[in-house]
Amino acid sequence: MRMEKEELTNQIKVQRAILNITQEDLAGEIGVTRKTINTIENGKYIPSTILAIKLARFFKVPVEELFTLK
Repeated sequence: MRMEKEELTNQIKVQRAILNITQEDLAGEIGVTRKTINTIENGKYIPSTILAIKLARFFKVPVEELFTLK
């Protein structure tokens, strides 16, 4: 069975722009570092389920709207 590489994309940068907040602001609200937000936005780090839910709740969007599996 062949496994395709799946990629998780996100809309965090877009959502931040809508609210006009910085990575630093978001990090403070969620309780993580700015670097964590940066690495998630750039697809270098896949957040835990808890962190993904916290982000979705902060932006008031469903997790599936914030994160997409390609």
